[in-house]
Amino acid sequence: MDSVIFRHSLNIVLVEPEIPPNTGNIARMCAATGSVLHLVHPLGFRTDDRSLKRAGLDYWNSVQVVHHTGIKVFLEKNGDKELFLFTKRAERLYTTAPWTPGCWLLFGSETSGLPPELLERYSERTYAIPMITEHVRSLNLSTAAGIVTYEAYRQLHGW
Repeated sequence: MDSVIFRHSLNIVLVEPEIPPNTGNIARMCAATGSVLHLVHPLGFRTDDRSLKRAGLDYWNSVQVVHHTGIKVFLEKNGDKELFLFTKRAERLYTTAPWTPGCWLLFGSETSGLPPELLERYSERTYAIPMITEHVRSLNLSTAAGIVTYEAYRQLHGW
């Protein structure tokens, strides 16, 4: 597929991720899509973690990674427009989000999700991926990020 399709890269934001392989898998997806990966600290791992590097394989040099010292600093630097927050507690489906080129897709940590105050502040911008059964608490972070990212690109580029 021609890389011209990815003329409007998305910003994938992981807020306080905890599990290195999830972040590595998301970094690999960012390399595949031309998305920018934003890591909001504190992280639950060191960025030189072997499992993080292994999950991203040798694609790390193809990913633009931006570190932010905290969510407040992230919001001050990037503003709060074009944010889309993903949580299992939202009522709106991720497929209904009004994607825009360059928008920001925010995902929370594996154990606690996005901070409640953030979800409350941006309640009109929260979306969920439906789960058909009640056998699991939530989807894996890298799975959720992949579903949402590819849906956004699908809609933006008319695949």
